[in-house]
Amino acid sequence: MEFPHEPLPKQGIPTSDVLERLAAAKVNDKDWAGGRVFSLVYDAGPEIHELHGEALKLYSAENGLNVLAFPSIGVLSHDLVRISASLLGADDLRSPEGITGHLTSGGTESLLWAMKVARDEGYARGIKRPKVIASTSTHATLTKAVDLFGIDLLRVPVDPISFKADLSAMAAAIDDATIMLVGSAPSYPQGVIDDISGLGQLALKHDLLLHVDGCLGGWLLPFLERLGHVDTPWNFTVPGVTSISADLHKYGYSSKGVSVVLYANADLARRQLFLTDDWLGGFYASTTMAGTKPAGPIAAAWATLMHLGEAGYLELAEQTWDAARRLIDGVKAIEGLCLRGEPDMTVAAIGAQDPSQLDVFALGDYLVERGWYLDRQANPDSLHATVHAGSAKSVDALLVDLAAGVKAVAGQQAKDRSTTYATGAH
Repeated sequence: MEFPHEPLPKQGIPTSDVLERLAAAKVNDKDWAGGRVFSLVYDAGPEIHELHGEALKLYSAENGLNVLAFPSIGVLSHDLVRISASLLGADDLRSPEGITGHLTSGGTESLLWAMKVARDEGYARGIKRPKVIASTSTHATLTKAVDLFGIDLLRVPVDPISFKADLSAMAAAIDDATIMLVGSAPSYPQGVIDDISGLGQLALKHDLLLHVDGCLGGWLLPFLERLGHVDTPWNFTVPGVTSISADLHKYGYSSKGVSVVLYANADLARRQLFLTDDWLGGFYASTTMAGTKPAGPIAAAWATLMHLGEAGYLELAEQTWDAARRLIDGVKAIEGLCLRGEPDMTVAAIGAQDPSQLDVFALGDYLVERGWYLDRQANPDSLHATVHAGSAKSVDALLVDLAAGVKAVAGQQAKDRSTTYATGAH
């Protein structure tokens, strides 16, 4: 995709004109506010969006790097970490104060830090090239971590039916260089929760770290559990779990750029802290990849949590669950479509029952032409739908277009095959 270049103007443009041009620049963006984007955006409604704007404006200039200069940011950050820890099982433990962690800019950074901490723990144990074992469904960030931190990553296959991590394959892959196992709650591609209890037993048996990637589910599963929709163990209450990542800007419905990575004890959390005085500028400390940390997203996340409260999150969780079940049941009822795995949460991977009869990516093209956006996945091919509260109003319309698209795409493919056979082309 080519983007036009806008040169720096010789003279400044008036504010109203700048804002008009920004609005015009969005003309080809997908309609997330209308519920037609089943990826990237998590929408809790216009009131929350307006709250984000006010909080971002209030903290637009402050730098979260230094909480001595801006102590309010330290207070807000601490609240976000402690509330997340409570949601992820700390309150159910005898020593919840041991669970601590840090804010990051998103799920990628949270996972990167978990891998860096694992690497340093491996070094401390005398492992020169630490190894992490994960399944092929675990997030792509783990592969990025290999490049950045000198880790060996071994991905093992998932179960071909459930798409959950294959514990026997992971157990067989453990060797003296292994430092960490990784599980997902849920996995992004198919929305299934790995057997975290089984992984915890493996980790304890071999004295390994166990990271749970809860970036997608960390701020939804706790509320689905309270509503009685999910009962699969996955958080810090599972013996063997040593760290969890969870994004507030996904199902926490906060403004983009806030996630947490939490550790079962302070010793692990301290491995994320970078300290130095090896320059002329004095003491420098940071817990994030970047130095400067925008305070606006932190304030917006805190404002969102305070405004919604437990009751608000429970209501959003119920709306999301209902919308996801309608989508899942509707897809199953459309002849020619199927689900990849049985989603434990609110994510669906929509595939073709017979790929030779239906090109699911051509179906994706059909949906794009009608204003929808769903991610595309391979091995096996599928369209990926992340359902959130903002999706509830559009699920029924998506199902109508899915059904129509299947007929149109399959019909065109059958026509193309008929033409090919008639002409003898091959």
